[in-house]
Amino acid sequence: MRLSLVTLFTLLLAPALLPLASAIQGPPRPAPLPPPPDVAAPPKDAVTQASGLASKVLTPGSGTAKPGPTDMVTVHYTGWTTDGKMFDSSLVRKEPNTFPLDRVIKGWGEGVQLMTAGEKRRLWIPEALAYKGQAGRPAGMLVFDIELLEFSPAPTTPPADVAAPPSDAKVTPSGLAYKTIKAGTGTEHPKKSSRVTVHYSGWQTNGKLFDSSVMRGQPASFGLGDVIEGWTEGVQLMVVGEKMRFWIPEKLAYKGQAGVPSGMLVFDVELISYRD
Repeated sequence: MRLSLVTLFTLLLAPALLPLASAIQGPPRPAPLPPPPDVAAPPKDAVTQASGLASKVLTPGSGTAKPGPTDMVTVHYTGWTTDGKMFDSSLVRKEPNTFPLDRVIKGWGEGVQLMTAGEKRRLWIPEALAYKGQAGRPAGMLVFDIELLEFSPAPTTPPADVAAPPSDAKVTPSGLAYKTIKAGTGTEHPKKSSRVTVHYSGWQTNGKLFDSSVMRGQPASFGLGDVIEGWTEGVQLMVVGEKMRFWIPEKLAYKGQAGVPSGMLVFDVELISYRD
């Protein structure tokens, strides 16, 4: 029995995703990163917003565009309490985080909207904009160094061409339509027998989002031969780092099965890695 796209994860989101102070499981943690010299309080050159959020730019970014309040952002970050104790770091994990900007603490939501892509900024977030005394969360003012790697509209906003493949899409003999959204690297492609790790979002042609690893903030991994035919065919066209949009006809999707999305499905898929 073929999996229904990794059993169709439900879009259940935590009320406030920690950036992201969940406990790191598995092997012992590497040594914590040292705190900045101004961790105890905002320095004189920090700019304070009306909300009480203070920040200063550490490294300028590029361009003028900034994330909107519901955009998906990809960041590297480290967080400390004002006594210099590090409580979380994507740099220590060596993996950036992606999440919707409206699903994190208020200080993050406000602060990251001040940034441009490539910018690194230090935030001093008062407790009223952080975890507000929640049990099990860091208390008091929190200090974050954040690097904004990239941002894009949240998957809840469907692509403009979700209703049908555009004229620049390519179509395979099976009827699968696709186009590259972001180029990848290298020339090697996964095989049907490969295990792939991807980020993806899926919509029906009416624009309804029905599944998204991006919204969950966690990539999905699975055998490429264990998913719907359109995925098996389409991901084999990709290289690592590439992002493609697929228009998958029903005959290559769920074929009218009850309880799963019907009709043509549209997926944005980013191939993070694979192994044979």
